[in-house]
Amino acid sequence: MGFATKEREWADRARRFVKAELKRAEVSYAELARRLKEHGLEETEASITAKLNRGTFAATFFLATMKTIGRERVNLGEL
Repeated sequence: MGFATKEREWADRARRFVKAELKRAEVSYAELARRLKEHGLEETEASITAKLNRGTFAATFFLATMKTIGRERVNLGEL
């Protein structure tokens, strides 16, 4: 497998993980945008949708998302 293929695989894992956590927490993209805004991060429902559809986003977005939905611990074995 080439680098691009492996990178895509990791992006897909990250995307699925975040989407599953949002569903588990019953937090919509609109609600996530509102919560992130409260923490000084300017996201919109559309920007969140685009990031999660692409599967590429900054670690800061990932960490802030986990924090705002109440996920205090992340087990990397779940990826």
